[in-house]
Amino acid sequence: MRENLVKRRLRGGEPSVGTWLSLGSVTAAELLVESGFQWLTIDMEHTPLSWETVAQMVGIIAYRGGVPLVRVPLNNLENIKRVLDLGAFGIVVPMVNSVADAEAAVAAAKYPPTGVRSVGGILRPMRFQTDAPTYFAQANDEVLVVIQAEHRLHLERAREIASVPGVDAVFIGPYDMGASLGLHPESDAMEPHFATVLEACRQAGVAAGIHAPDAAAAHRRIAQGFRFVAAGSDAAMLNRLARAEAATAAGRAPVAAQAGGLME
Repeated sequence: MRENLVKRRLRGGEPSVGTWLSLGSVTAAELLVESGFQWLTIDMEHTPLSWETVAQMVGIIAYRGGVPLVRVPLNNLENIKRVLDLGAFGIVVPMVNSVADAEAAVAAAKYPPTGVRSVGGILRPMRFQTDAPTYFAQANDEVLVVIQAEHRLHLERAREIASVPGVDAVFIGPYDMGASLGLHPESDAMEPHFATVLEACRQAGVAAGIHAPDAAAAHRRIAQGFRFVAAGSDAAMLNRLARAEAATAAGRAPVAAQAGGLME
């Protein structure tokens, strides 16, 4: 059975950099596998992607040797079960604001006796290049469980949430967290709150993660100690490159890319 190398890196204390897929393009997903990102997260929370499209994206990412992750639209058993049965190597779960939320996410991602995930689906073993019995026996060790810190309620109990058994990483969504705090997500006032999550993860022995607007910001976050780091998104990179190329071709200064809707 194919190993989840991102999970291995995080467990070993190494950083892992990926990006977000929000365009719903199977072709874009395939192109980005070749870019060097160690994982690609397909976003089902803030996009109109269908289950069929996500299945195709997960398949092409895995086939090309990448690590496909999916952010579920809501923290519940049905969403997590369906995503994992498509063969995703891991889940990103939004708005985890309590220990109970974190425990529910882990339980939904794990087969009994650890969790409550039901057994089924023909695609899950194919993505891991194995058979169904082997997948069932090893999936609990290979599936990555990432929960999101994106609300002030999470900050109030960050250490307890990060300590829930089965959580592999806690991933900060700066925009939602900033909204809940009444702060601009890119202001210096957010840094103490980011540090709260980082320290909680350090004490719990799990990876801290964050969404960065671009590669330079991602590099700075890794230097701070974040290990599960997203650098922009497919939409943001297309927006930025297209504006720069169009401006250069026309002999004028590039117009700044619009950040709205491209960050977490």
